[in-house]
This record gives sequence, structure tokens and C-alpha cells, in this order.
Amino acid sequence: MLTSTIRISLVAFTGCLSYSQTFDAASVKPATPPVPDGRGRIMMMGPSGGPGTKDPGRIRYPNMSLKNVLMTAYDVKNFQIAGPGWLDTERFDITAVMPPETTKEQFRVMLQNLLSERFKLTVHRETKELPMYSLVVARNGPKMKESAEVPAPKDDGDPANLPPPPPLPSQPKIGPDGFPILPLPGRGGIFFIMMPGRTRLIGQQQTMQDLAERLTSQLNRPVTDATALKAKYDFTLTFAVEGVNMILPIGMMPAPPPPPPPPGGGGAPAANLPEGETPPDIFAAVQAQLGLKLESKKGPVELIVIDHVERTPTEN
Repeated sequence: MLTSTIRISLVAFTGCLSYSQTFDAASVKPATPPVPDGRGRIMMMGPSGGPGTKDPGRIRYPNMSLKNVLMTAYDVKNFQIAGPGWLDTERFDITAVMPPETTKEQFRVMLQNLLSERFKLTVHRETKELPMYSLVVARNGPKMKESAEVPAPKDDGDPANLPPPPPLPSQPKIGPDGFPILPLPGRGGIFFIMMPGRTRLIGQQQTMQDLAERLTSQLNRPVTDATALKAKYDFTLTFAVEGVNMILPIGMMPAPPPPPPPPGGGGAPAANLPEGETPPDIFAAVQAQLGLKLESKKGPVELIVIDHVERTPTEN
């Protein structure tokens, strides 16, 4: 009898812990279409707030696809969500309040519970063999520069206490390749400069695992680091945006990744391109500019499979 009582108490206590991992308040509404300004431009704010930000007790997710919310809730990439196509196209405005001390793990559970409550979401996990890439060193070796040693910034866990990035100039100088020359923070990271039809990725103090994760996002397929390079590197990668998972207008689907170049293919254009020239695709750019190579393979990928989800959220 005593054993049975203990078991019942543990089940009840566990249920209370699970139930408590919900937002203090939350609003989920179909997104309001963005309105162009006086010059015909559409200005869109990105997601903000949550654990690890300057506003840890509140999130604001304007004009977010449900796919993006699912990626945050389950800590997965785009290609790991299997569900209806409208997950990419239907947009929602989501705001929520939580205790400022909420951890990232607790926050993800809160998001999962919110999706379950408002969209009647049910999912299961499964593993499938899917196409992916290995990042390896090309025949002539890496062409990246090893990063110089820099003092680590004082980090007390509060993002507000990190040194701010340098201000952007109002009229940046344009380089001979047509890209603006912008100041970089100098404390490490990967930075994007997007231009019509092409983009530049600048890495500072980056490991090959950091680069593999960034390439995973661009190619919408897993990229594993098989270079055996252990140092941190500074590099610049310039490539065409066609066929990669760049920021797209509302309602557009990312194009599938382009096929890798054939073995022994010709050389790629140089990194510094005169304005108006066509940049290489991301496969050729990685090989010509970084001295690395993306090789196709297959491997196990864990998926979040949507069993049921409502297109219209319940009322707040």
C-alpha cells in the first residue's frame, strides 16, 4: 500500500511540473500583412526576446511561419520538420511572457505546450537515411587564415554587458567587387552581407564545426565536419544565392540545394569579383576560396513528424 501511494504521488508531482512549464501569458494571431512605407519598401521586424537576450521575460515573434516556431521549439533545422506545406507559408504574430529566469530548455517546452494548446499539435520522432554532405579538405589543402589570438571578452552571462558592435556607417564604402566594406566586431562570429543575386559570408575565429553548421543552414541538408582541422580560422566566402536557403520573401519556399560539381570539374571564379560578374555556386566557392570540399553522402537524420496540426489557432 505504501509503495502504491508513493507511485501515485510521483505521477501527480511530475504532472504538476509539466503543467507549470507554460507561459504566464501568450497571444497567437494570424499575422497582419506588412504595409509598405512611403518609398514602397516593406520593413519587417525579426523575432526578439527570450532566454539569453536583453529581454529574457518576453518574446515577440512577428510574421513568423509555424515552421520557424517549430524549429525553435524542438531545436531542429528546417529539413528536420516533416509536415504540410502550409507550415512555411501561413504567418502568425506571437507574443508571450515568462519569468525572466526561464532557461532555454524550459522555454522550448513552453513553446511546445503553446503549439499543442493553440494548434492542437501532435508529433512523433523518427530517424531516416537522408542525403547530406561531408566537409573535407580539398586536394591542395585549406586556403583559410588561422585566427590570431584575441582576448576573450568578459562574459558574465548577461548579453547586455558584452561590448556593442561597431556602428554601421551611413554611407559605407563600396569595394572593387561591389560589396560594401563594413566594420566587424572583432570578437568572432559569422557575418552576412547580401547583395542582389549573391552573398558574402565572413568568418572570424570560427571552427570547422561552426562552418559546417552554417553550411547546413544554407544548403538545408546536414553538413558534417570531416576536415580534422582543429584551429580557428578567418575566411571570406562569396557565392551565388540561387539554390541555397537564404532569406526569402513571404510565402516563397526555399529552392532545393544545387547538385555538387562533377569530380575533376573546372576551376571556379575567384572570390573577389568585379561588380556585375556571376559568382560561383556555393560548392565551387567552398573549394576555390576555402580549399575545402562538400562531398555527397547519406546518413541518419532525426525528424520531427507532424501527426496533426490545426491551420487556425484557437482564440487567445
